[in-house]
Amino acid sequence: MSVIANLWRLARTAATFQRTGAMAEALEAMDAPRSIRIAARVLGWPLSPLGLEGDPALPPAPRALTALGPAYVKFGQLLSTRPDVAGEKIARDLRVLQDRLAPFPLEEARAQVEHELGRPVDEIFSEFGPAVAAASIAQVHPAVERETGRRVAVKVLRPGVERAFRQDVDAFWFIAKTIEFLAPSSRRLRPRAVIAHFEGVVMTELDLRLEAAAAAEFRANSAEDEGFAVPEVLWAHSARRVMTLEWVDGDPLGDVELLAARGHHLVPLGSFIIRSFLRHALRDGFFHADMHQGNLKLARDGTLIALDFGIMGRIDPYTRRVYAEILLGFLRREYRRVAEVHFEAGYVPADRDLEAFAQALRSIGEPIFGQDASHISMARLLAHLFDVTERFGMETRTELILLQRTMVVVEGVARTLDPNLNMWRASQPVVEDWMKDNLGPKAMRRDLVATAMVLSRFGPRLPDMAEKVLKRAVADATAEAAPRGLGAAGLVAMAGAGFVGALIGAAAASLF
Repeated sequence: MSVIANLWRLARTAATFQRTGAMAEALEAMDAPRSIRIAARVLGWPLSPLGLEGDPALPPAPRALTALGPAYVKFGQLLSTRPDVAGEKIARDLRVLQDRLAPFPLEEARAQVEHELGRPVDEIFSEFGPAVAAASIAQVHPAVERETGRRVAVKVLRPGVERAFRQDVDAFWFIAKTIEFLAPSSRRLRPRAVIAHFEGVVMTELDLRLEAAAAAEFRANSAEDEGFAVPEVLWAHSARRVMTLEWVDGDPLGDVELLAARGHHLVPLGSFIIRSFLRHALRDGFFHADMHQGNLKLARDGTLIALDFGIMGRIDPYTRRVYAEILLGFLRREYRRVAEVHFEAGYVPADRDLEAFAQALRSIGEPIFGQDASHISMARLLAHLFDVTERFGMETRTELILLQRTMVVVEGVARTLDPNLNMWRASQPVVEDWMKDNLGPKAMRRDLVATAMVLSRFGPRLPDMAEKVLKRAVADATAEAAPRGLGAAGLVAMAGAGFVGALIGAAAASLF
């Protein structure tokens, strides 16, 4: 997309927010100064006719975001879980974006299923009903498998969604490059790396074969988790733009009044959601990264059912260990250790002051422990955290973006069930159990065994590798011994030392 097209896209975005009334509502929710509100109204008024009208039946914020496209809807879904950031009214209005958008026609869905699966719909399914849920990427249709009579859910991508996302992502790239050019200090936040990460996530979500694979892996990982379930994938009826899962019954997690009327205990459910997420992230390194209310149901027996696996996150074993140490340090209020972990992992430049960073972390952590969670302003806390990262030159860690984003969403979901929930207190049992299993003698033995197994795979090649290392060590020793006039014994000793050092270095590299 050209620069002119991107500028037009950004101007239309601002105009759409102005035309739908979302601009004024957002500024009010953020408690913006009166001067800024007046300036926005004066400057935005001439642009207003250029904006998209949207659906007049929707409230201002979802009306603007749905008009602008699926990438904006994704952003709205995130805000819908954070009333403490977006405000109660906007967050409540935005919940329509989770799974209650206007569906595309049933005929188009049937045509797409036939095209993707290569067979008539009526040959595969004895029933294929209208959409029961519609979101930014796809919608879900209830159906009955003809061969088995089993109820299933058929997910179908929206027509043209790939092109719409591409336009939005191109505009986001333009914004990121412009920010880096106009504000060089912003480069530590790596705007372009963030957009690259977002683009990768979105492109994966637009291939339902990958989502089906993620669902199958997530189901296998969580098979033994009591109170948590993932529906089974029907591979024979899945393709790039169509995915079929077993049908699951349950109440939407966003309907708190209904859950309470069913007799579910909401307070422990909030903690269970946080612990489930952390268990998957720390234990498996593979977690559901889009856990808003629209992707969660609660069965009559209290089982939490996860849906929609288009956005999943992965973190490697080392990052899991760092993340767990940081969490545990905050839980135990050991801020110096938290600071040390940041320095050890390279998250903070080595030339910064460790003690000053620990003091800054204390200023973030203590308000969490010092008062009831319902009185904590997450918006102010995030603003404070941003100030600290800027002061100490921390760069954005793209491998942690999904993890951090999901934590924000999960905490927001849990606090709709229990407004007084304290995420840190709910997290503690899972984090401590994981640390016991992964930072003690038991973990060291497991790491050594894993290292030995890696080395064993190179068994047939070890003699050749050792010979090459020894030859290189002899050559280096010869070159070093010549000026000193060392004899054969000294030469052999130096070569042996070099060989041993090389082996030790290879072993150390395999360990870390």
